[in-house]
Amino acid sequence: MADEAKAKGNAAFSSGDFNAAIKHFTDAINLSPTNHVLYSNRSAAYASLHQYEAALSDAKKTVELKPDWSKGYSRLGAAHLGLHQYQDAVSAYKKGLEIDPNNEALKSGLADAQSAATAGASRSRAAPPPNPFGDAFQGPEMWAKLTADPTTRVFLQQPDFVKAMQEIQRNPSKLNEYLQDQRVMQALGVLLNVKFKAHGGGDDMEIPEADSPPAPSPSRPAKEEVKKPEPEPEPEPMEITEEEKEKKETKEKALKEKEAGNAAYKKKDFETAIKHYTTAMELDDGDISYITNRAAVYLEMGK
Repeated sequence: MADEAKAKGNAAFSSGDFNAAIKHFTDAINLSPTNHVLYSNRSAAYASLHQYEAALSDAKKTVELKPDWSKGYSRLGAAHLGLHQYQDAVSAYKKGLEIDPNNEALKSGLADAQSAATAGASRSRAAPPPNPFGDAFQGPEMWAKLTADPTTRVFLQQPDFVKAMQEIQRNPSKLNEYLQDQRVMQALGVLLNVKFKAHGGGDDMEIPEADSPPAPSPSRPAKEEVKKPEPEPEPEPMEITEEEKEKKETKEKALKEKEAGNAAYKKKDFETAIKHYTTAMELDDGDISYITNRAAVYLEMGK
C-alpha cells in the first residue's frame, strides 16, 4: 500500500502537481513512517512550492532516519537555502560531500550556499528567491548596453519589450517569466557579454530562432521558359585537423549532456538536470543556453 501511494506521489511530482504529490507521500508515510525516501520526496515537493519550513522538517527527518544517505543532505541544504540560512546550508552540503565526494548536485549547492554566505545576503523569507542574472539588469548601464547593440536597439522601440525589461530591472526574479521571450534572451546575452546561440529542437528550454518566412517567388511571364540551373560540381572534401575534430566532438558531447538535462527537467529530476547542464558548461563554455537552462532549473527549485 505504501509503495502504491509513493508511486502516485512520484507521478504527481513528475507532472508538476506538487500539492497532490504531498498528499500521496503523506499517505505513504502514514503507512511506512520509517521510510527515509518518502520524507525526502515530500521535502522536494514542499520546496517546489517554496514551503521551505515544511521542506526543512522533512529533510531533517530524512537525515535522522538515514544519516549515511547523501541525498538527504542535499534536501537539507536546499531547504536551508530557501530559508536564507546560508551557513546551515553550507554545513549540510559539506556533510553530504563527506559521504559522496563526487556528487555534482551537492557540489553545485555548496558553491551557491558559500557564495550567498560570503555576500552576506539578508533577505526576508517572504522575498522571492534571488535570480542568478539579477546584477546584469541593474542601473542605467543596462539601457546603455541595450541601446549600443544594433539588435536590442530595435527591441527598445517595442513597448512590450521595454515594459518587460523595466519589470525585470525592478524585480530580477521576473526574468523567469520571460525565459520564453527570444528578445529577452537576446538582451540577456548582450548584458552578460556572451554571444547567444540558439538551437533548433522544440523540446529545449531555450528559445530557438524563429524560422524565416520563405521569400516569395518572383512572378514570371506565363510563356517564359525557365532554364534549369547547371549542376554545380561537388566540392572537394576538406581535411579536418585533429584540433578541429576534437573541438567538434566536445561540442557534440556538450549537446548530448544538454539533451539529457532537458529530459531530466521534464521528469522534474532537477538535481540530475543541473548535473548534466553543469557538465555541458564545462565542455563548451561559449554556449549561453547551458547557463540559461541551469538557471531555469534553479529558479524552479526556488534557489
